[in-house]
Amino acid sequence: MVGISGASGVVYGVRAVEVLAKSGHEVHVVVSKGAEAVARHEMGLDLAERLQDIGGDVTRYDEEDASARPASGSFLVDGTLVIPASLRTVAAIAHGYADTLVTRAAMVALKERRRLVLVPRETPVDLITVRNWETLIEAGARLVLASHLGRPKGGPDPKYSMKPVAVRLGELIGEPVPTAGDSIGPAVEAQAKALGPRGLLLLENLRFHPGEEANDPTFARALAALGDVYVNDAFAAAHRAHASTEGITRHLRPAVAGLLMKKELAALGQVFEAPARPLVAILGGAKVSDKLALVDSLLARVDRLLIGGGMAFTFLRAQGHEVGRSLLEADLVPTAARLFESARWRGVEIILPVDTVVAASPDAAAGQAVPATAIPSDQMGLDIGPATVAAFAAAIRESRTVVWNGPMGVFETRPFDAGTMAVAKALAEATATGATTVVGGGDSAAAIAAAGLGDRVSHVSTGGGASLEFLEGKQLPGVEALDDA
Repeated sequence: MVGISGASGVVYGVRAVEVLAKSGHEVHVVVSKGAEAVARHEMGLDLAERLQDIGGDVTRYDEEDASARPASGSFLVDGTLVIPASLRTVAAIAHGYADTLVTRAAMVALKERRRLVLVPRETPVDLITVRNWETLIEAGARLVLASHLGRPKGGPDPKYSMKPVAVRLGELIGEPVPTAGDSIGPAVEAQAKALGPRGLLLLENLRFHPGEEANDPTFARALAALGDVYVNDAFAAAHRAHASTEGITRHLRPAVAGLLMKKELAALGQVFEAPARPLVAILGGAKVSDKLALVDSLLARVDRLLIGGGMAFTFLRAQGHEVGRSLLEADLVPTAARLFESARWRGVEIILPVDTVVAASPDAAAGQAVPATAIPSDQMGLDIGPATVAAFAAAIRESRTVVWNGPMGVFETRPFDAGTMAVAKALAEATATGATTVVGGGDSAAAIAAAGLGDRVSHVSTGGGASLEFLEGKQLPGVEALDDA
């Protein structure tokens, strides 16, 4: 049964009906006579004709007769799934959420009177994850939320409790969020089973149990006992084969991706699949060793590679330049030379800093810009200089796709944050002119947030290690375990 209100609702409702019919549901539409007439005369949609084509039937009611209108809210009538007369919900099912499998998972949960386990991303709570929950709650699902916070060692630790997360989530959704005293066990199972439609339960920190990170089958099976449908929205943990991200899927199906997970995979996947060119990658951070696999992966895909941060000095040394007391991985200088050769063979331009801001230590109150080829022996490079900022900004302006991973200097400390902030600004400006800009997680996400520009780029990843491994071309266990992986 699909309840429809409004002429636009008829249009979206028919699309929803088609989605439901294709998935094997018997469809009965309840619609107002007025809305059907307006849709026919003003939008050219003949509801009866369309329903005949897809095998659905219809009941019409008068707007004035309140008792005949569809009830609000999702519910079950004799095992029949009822979609509410909410245009937002019908539109979501018709084109968007159903394609992500999130709504399909909720529909399965509703049709079979099942509960649902959803794993949000690593806290703090993200608004798109909240929208994911709201979509499922609006569909009438019962939600058991599971996540981790921090790195507790050896068992429960009050400072890593999920209770503050429940308070924040309650503020976001406008109602109190019940919490469980644990993440598994008979008491938690009883709480989950007692949930009614639209019910919500937040489990205690998963990492209070060693079995979570060990991907212990017994712990995974205990988590699976809390629900009948699994939705993973934890992209930030997708590179880990933990009980809540990989092990649980061996005991709980369907296992599908949430809205945030889908957004992450789509944004990062664009870098691999069909990027608009020129494609520019910007790499920073402290060490080459942390990003060797990423450099190799990107050289096979990008048109230009800009390198800043501490890792740039190993590349400068490979070109024969002295780097003073700057961070240097001397054992990787030959590797950097090999990467230069690989880039030349592939036709990829590597752009290194032409100047750097130096000081005696990161604690210095000020720094001085010097040529990158003339760093004093008693100084260390702590940020890219103004000439490098200009060169990087020009390369970003000329690009149509940009991916950024890693800061350009010691961005946590002024004045050595200037280069990182300038790159963030250049990305925002490129986005405004139509470029697709993707910011990797971790320090890059923190930097763009510190610049106040997070909403002015195409995508800021929530995953540090996960986004890095995805861009390296590695398979993510938490993604591979899903039905739609």
